[in-house]
Amino acid sequence: MSDFKMPALGADMEAGTLVEWLVKPGDRVKSGDVIAVVETQKGAIEVEVFLEGVVSNILIPEGERVPVGTVLAQIDGAPGAAPPPLIEPAVAVLKPGPQILAQAPPTPVIAAPSSRLKITPAARRRAAALSFDPTMIVKGTGVEGSIRLADIETYASGAKLVQRPAKKKGLDLSQMRQAIAAAMSRSKREIPHYYLTETVDLNTASTWIERYNAEKPPVERILPAVLFLRAAALALREQPQLNGAYENGAFIPASSIHVGWAISLRGGGLIAPAIRDTDRKSLAELMAAMRDLVERARRGNLRSSELTSPTITVTSVGDRGAESVTGIIYPPQVAIVGFGRVVVRPWVVDGRIESHPLVTVSLAADHRVTDGHIGGLYLAAVGRLLQEPDKL
Repeated sequence: MSDFKMPALGADMEAGTLVEWLVKPGDRVKSGDVIAVVETQKGAIEVEVFLEGVVSNILIPEGERVPVGTVLAQIDGAPGAAPPPLIEPAVAVLKPGPQILAQAPPTPVIAAPSSRLKITPAARRRAAALSFDPTMIVKGTGVEGSIRLADIETYASGAKLVQRPAKKKGLDLSQMRQAIAAAMSRSKREIPHYYLTETVDLNTASTWIERYNAEKPPVERILPAVLFLRAAALALREQPQLNGAYENGAFIPASSIHVGWAISLRGGGLIAPAIRDTDRKSLAELMAAMRDLVERARRGNLRSSELTSPTITVTSVGDRGAESVTGIIYPPQVAIVGFGRVVVRPWVVDGRIESHPLVTVSLAADHRVTDGHIGGLYLAAVGRLLQEPDKL
């Protein structure tokens, strides 16, 4: 018998609300299956299981908020594949507060079909089994009106259910800000940061992007941020001491490079889900992954593994940001890389002053693991790679 626990989905998470179970007792699960939806300060997260067996007991009902580490369910059977090498921040567990009584969900609203459907995987599968068109439900009872399994069952049975008080929709930005502040305060308090910056000439890279995009339809074009991400990932192969976690007084190097891409949420707040195996993806694959992450992050539809697996974080302020950005390390990671706004400035080439696009690249790193020598070599590698875009 194995325990499935409330995961720590970041250093700023202390508790989460179990929004929906996507399995029931008796269901067989395998490693990587999404079996629950958990709501945190940063949205609704699809939580994967990394065990194999049969769900024997559901211990926490839907709607209940519990601390990180609480056993949510029990899974009976032979152990499955071990979870991928995730970086799970150590988070202090809160004492449980007053529990929310589990009550029946409200009856979903039935209306004309909608072209923009929010529906959980379990609800979609059940609708297909019942030959029911889920677009008939214009607004479900899940997060941001998403259609849950209970909504499909409710419509199919036509049962009269007891209403419960409406839950506040959307993200609580004040709570998110408090969580981010707590994590960053912990980082500045516990991690001895050092900071380095490097100005990189993007003249060759800019010309290469223009040529690349000219041959592609709009949906396949790439942004400079993709080159930044790729260069940051490949440079970690040369300086792996910056890729991993510092836990229990020691550095734990990561076996893979999973870059957390910092995303600004609408209305405020920040989240940095991972693009797994960043160094192994092509520029086109990275562009697609970035678009997908931004879209899902802003509608609150990320997976737990995307929040627990980053081995380093990269932030790019884009063309409307500042000329440089100096980040704060997200524990237990040991470094964060920042890219400022691309600006056109005078630049000396072979003794001549020319006008070139430049970007300021910054590194904040953990002095318990590396020092300025390693950090400088890393930034030099990033700069060299950005000036050789054909090799990216």
